Amino acid sequence: MSTEPAAAEGHPGPADTDAPRAGQGAEATGPEETAAEEGAGAPDPADTDDGADAGAGAGAPAAEPTAEGEGVSEAAAEIAAQRELQERIAQRKAAKEGPIAAGGKLSGTAADLLAAVRAVESGERPAAVFSEPAPAPRKVVAEPVRRAPAAAPAGPAEPAAEAVDAVRALLAEGGAPASLAAPAAATLGEGADSALRDDPWQLLRIPGVRPEQADGFARALLGAECGPDDERRGRALTVWLLEQAAVAGHTALDAPLLAEALGKRAVPDPGEAVQSAIAEGDALVFQDALEEPPGGPARAPESTQETAAQDGSQDGDEAERPVRVLVGLERYALAEESLADGLARLVNSLSKDDSSQALADWEPAAAAAAGSTAELIRAAAGHGLVLHTGAEAARAEPAALVQAAARLGLRVCAAAHSVDGRRRLAEHFGPGAPEGTAVTVSGLLSGTEGPGRDRDGALAVDLLVVLDAPQLDVETAAMLAESLPDGARLVLSGDPSALWSAGPGRVFADLLAARVCPQIASRTPDPGPVGELVSGIGAGELNEVAAPGKEVVIVPVRDAAEAIHRAVQLVADSVPRAIGVPSEQTQVITPGHGGAAGTRALNAALKERLNPGPGRFGGFDPGDRIAYVPAPGRTVPGRVVRADADGLHLDCAGTPVVVPQDAVERTVRHGWALTAHQAVGLRWPAAVVVLPGDATQALSRPWVYTAFGRGERHLSVVHGADTALPRAVAEVPDKPRTTRLQTLLRAQVPPTQ
Repeated sequence: MSTEPAAAEGHPGPADTDAPRAGQGAEATGPEETAAEEGAGAPDPADTDDGADAGAGAGAPAAEPTAEGEGVSEAAAEIAAQRELQERIAQRKAAKEGPIAAGGKLSGTAADLLAAVRAVESGERPAAVFSEPAPAPRKVVAEPVRRAPAAAPAGPAEPAAEAVDAVRALLAEGGAPASLAAPAAATLGEGADSALRDDPWQLLRIPGVRPEQADGFARALLGAECGPDDERRGRALTVWLLEQAAVAGHTALDAPLLAEALGKRAVPDPGEAVQSAIAEGDALVFQDALEEPPGGPARAPESTQETAAQDGSQDGDEAERPVRVLVGLERYALAEESLADGLARLVNSLSKDDSSQALADWEPAAAAAAGSTAELIRAAAGHGLVLHTGAEAARAEPAALVQAAARLGLRVCAAAHSVDGRRRLAEHFGPGAPEGTAVTVSGLLSGTEGPGRDRDGALAVDLLVVLDAPQLDVETAAMLAESLPDGARLVLSGDPSALWSAGPGRVFADLLAARVCPQIASRTPDPGPVGELVSGIGAGELNEVAAPGKEVVIVPVRDAAEAIHRAVQLVADSVPRAIGVPSEQTQVITPGHGGAAGTRALNAALKERLNPGPGRFGGFDPGDRIAYVPAPGRTVPGRVVRADADGLHLDCAGTPVVVPQDAVERTVRHGWALTAHQAVGLRWPAAVVVLPGDATQALSRPWVYTAFGRGERHLSVVHGADTALPRAVAEVPDKPRTTRLQTLLRAQVPPTQ
């Protein structure tokens, strides 16, 4: 790789003034940004202070943008699919509720939680509680009831004007911004003003509102009755912390960690607050048996040990198996359970006879392939669930699997995370592939792409291959698993070194760790100096690579102002002149939105150089590069075409999109510079990665791996992070996420190894 000297020219100053410091909260364009772009991973749930402040329009829901010419928007269709999933898992929950077993030797917070549960069982208080048993022998999972999907609604119902006015009057009485009236009325539903007057801390349910703001609102309404020990406050903060944890990627939290976080929020009795939330059905509590480590039996939690010491029951025969007590929101807990059930059904629904016959039928295709491609074909022939790992070049292997299955007469479909991923996948199929073979995951689930569904509501496929699998959050993965018919094969393919999903869960990583199905590791490396550099990063090594054609260039800088200057210079002049990649095909990537060299500052400088204008429509002009976020976790690059009374007209990869005026601020950003979380699943001919010195805490190995891997032909690194870069690659993995998928799966499907 080559190193360019720092320029001695003057540094532009606009973009540096009033820029938030690195690590501040993201703008309200979707919950995926609050943790992902500002913290480069999942922050500690006990210290989640990264949300956006409640202000004008903070978190206000708006009509979903629709593509021109479509009767029903993709977002509206996704809402229908999510409602379908919620109905299914609610039925499963009702069927599974029952007495809670074991746990009698717990103490402390865990014992308090179980005491609340047993009180519920005796009829004293209502609650929703699940208990996870120890792994059971393999069993056949019953086919869930299927029905045709409900008709997609036109969009979220707008609250009545009278309801909004009533909430606005109450907000004014409590000193809260009037802009929260519409989102509060929409979130809390009918009687929102009465609900807020009875429980002012319900204001925390509005996206963007923080505890201190809800406390101020409650003090204004309740006066002397307001106090930190109010049961309503403790319950609302419990739910808020669980929601913040979900934004950070967790599907549940350890009970002691949740209690600690409540203590930091001045809740006098955290255990009672958690019990109250459980009793009211706002949260669920789980007991998951601890897995035994390879070196011996699992060490019991401190609470279990304390109880054993007090009881004098140290005998291993009498001691119960230690458990982990978790608390989570129903939405994500049930989605995770639904996902485990759906995957177990796929694993168990392919009989031995079917597998044997398929192996014989698929063998000619496997014999014609080579290496890990042949292994993948044989694994998919004999199993209902297969995992495939590899980088960009390895995408050719699942593409070859899809083509082989299609030649055998199977109904096939391959789905990618992004529109760009779909394009790259389709290139492997060639022009002769049937329409609908390559789709996006969102388009497949919403019904706007792909083969459609059968009379039972299942996807009309025999083989579904999902690429970019690390980007699947638990809800999306659950909808996919629920949508597949019995006997279908599911292949999840992706790069485990890349950043995880924007939404809660770490589905692909959990499945790899659970080892409940075959895993095929690709042996196809990414080519060229960029591929060699990125492969080393995945192994924890930042190696110097030979780049005779300036495929990799390191540009050292002293400060943020110089970093912005050099990034603009590279995009506008150096890369087009030396590499032959035009400015519109070069993407800038930086750790966060805030900071002196975040996306806001970089986009301001890049717009001034590449497409100057007054920003007549919400700061945008025709020709501006944008990042459109139609749903949390999905970023679609595009350009501004024009603006009129209907809204902002965009061209997103050839698809016209109209964003209503009231949704522009929340769903559209300038897109010359993106964060790595926005760029995951996308690739450009050239990438310029900016590493300012004030954002070194955001760096991790997955972040560097993802950012450096976005350039196909060229990578420039504007390097101001000093030793933080090699240290992040060698020592900083992605922040862990608390999930239950491994435990749920192992209870139904024994490990294969």
